[in-house]
Amino acid sequence: MQVIILCGGLGTRLREETEFKPKPMVNIGERPILWHIMKFYSCFDYKDFVLCLGYKGEMIKEYFYNYDVFTNDFTIELGDYTGKVKIHRCNDEAGWRVTLADTGEKALKGARLKRVEKYINEDTFMMTYGDDVANVNLHALLDFHKSHGKIATVTGVNIASRFGELKIKGNIVESFIEKPEATTEFINGGFFVFNKKIFDYLRDEDECDLEIGALEQIAKEGQLMVFKHNGFWACMDTMRDVEYLNRIWKENKAPWKIW
Repeated sequence: MQVIILCGGLGTRLREETEFKPKPMVNIGERPILWHIMKFYSCFDYKDFVLCLGYKGEMIKEYFYNYDVFTNDFTIELGDYTGKVKIHRCNDEAGWRVTLADTGEKALKGARLKRVEKYINEDTFMMTYGDDVANVNLHALLDFHKSHGKIATVTGVNIASRFGELKIKGNIVESFIEKPEATTEFINGGFFVFNKKIFDYLRDEDECDLEIGALEQIAKEGQLMVFKHNGFWACMDTMRDVEYLNRIWKENKAPWKIW
């Protein structure tokens, strides 16, 4: 099961951090939030990642290209230009497969997703945002998606938010409204499961969005289902969010830490 993570946004509401780095590289504790998201997926044995890069994507490439030497002791013999490095122990992330794809600095999310279609090998895959953490049961999410046979499943979280509101009847999403002014309904918490038919609703153009357009249309067609999650969910959208996530991590109260 492949997992696409959207990592290309500008993170304008977090400018104190994102002036110097992409938002997925903002730390919780000593590791970027992107690492926390990937670590969470890997605990369910989903370790094949496709990262959609944009703004300052080279920093994410560098992080993973050098991951083994960043996270382990190693020996290198100076003057040996063959590039041989001896790693003295293996990190716990051994076995992760990470595809890093440039999807355009100005592209919207639908375009980013469309541009990694060529890397998706199976009919079903997962996708999430690079700034959300949660304790979603990913096995239950996938089982739910397989049970209904629709194109898409979105994880709905029941909190007031600035994000996409889901109008729900039973488990069917009747409409998808991105960033309503106020809401008391389930909202878009990311942690999607898609069938490859989702790509038919997307275009390889920077202006192609995912929520405004594709998911709205899929919902109108009755092809978007919601997996209701009443547990923990949080996004890293402002400095207040950064401080909150770092505080609960430091206090060892992070609900997404299942490793």
